[in-house]
Amino acid sequence: MEITYKEIGKIRSNFKEAEGTPIQPTAKDSAKGRIELLAEYKQGLKDLAGFSHLILLYHCHKAGKAALTVKPFMEDKPHGIFSIRAPSRPNSIGLSVVQLEKIEDNIIYIKDVDILDKTPLLDIKPYVPEFDRRENVKIGWLEKNVAKLSSMKDDGRFTDK
Repeated sequence: MEITYKEIGKIRSNFKEAEGTPIQPTAKDSAKGRIELLAEYKQGLKDLAGFSHLILLYHCHKAGKAALTVKPFMEDKPHGIFSIRAPSRPNSIGLSVVQLEKIEDNIIYIKDVDILDKTPLLDIKPYVPEFDRRENVKIGWLEKNVAKLSSMKDDGRFTDK
C-alpha cells in the first residue's frame, strides 16, 4: 500500500547541514528554532499555547538511502534500524519532543531543536506526561552508551551525499 502525506509547514533551525547537529533534542543546550505553519492550518493552533512541549513528526528530507542495519552515533557496531533513531530508514519519519516558547500568528517558536532547517513538518501533537511517560523502561544497547549523548554530534553518516 502506498501512503501519501502532505507537509503542514516547515521547521526552521540554524542547522543547515547534518554534520554538527545534535543527535537528540536533549543533547544541545536549548537550540532554538521555529515552525512556519502553512496558513491553511493556523486554526489548528487553537489552545496549543497552553502546552509546554510538543511532539513533532517530520519527513527527514535529507536522509540517505534506507538500510536495515547501521552503525549508530553512540556505538561502533551495527544495530537493526528499528533499534535506533537514525533517519535512513524505510519510511524516513523523524520524531522530536521540543519545548514551546510562544505562538505568533502561524509561527511557533520552539527550543531543544535537533532538526535540519527547512524540514517538512507532517504533524504536531501536544506532549502530555501522563500519556507519554512510561515506568520501568529498558533502553537495550543504549544503556551503556546513553551517557555519551551530551558530547555527540551528527557526523553526516545518514545524509544523502
